[in-house]
Amino acid sequence: MAPKRIQVEKASHTRSRQAKSGLIRSTYDTLSSPENASVVKSLTAFGLAVTFLTSSWAEWLLVLVPPAPSATVSS
Repeated sequence: MAPKRIQVEKASHTRSRQAKSGLIRSTYDTLSSPENASVVKSLTAFGLAVTFLTSSWAEWLLVLVPPAPSATVSS
């Protein structure tokens, strides 16, 4: 029995554009799916916390912390 024919398509520019939009669309669909909602929320909260703590706004947290008592040694 003779082998079946396999058709090979030449790569074109329109196909690569479709692949890029397909990749973006599949990434968006994956991130917005209900199954991944908790992971996306957790990563967003972590990113916001890191951004806040590395900014100058984190100095407002120092107001909330009382100063440590100074250790004095009397002789």
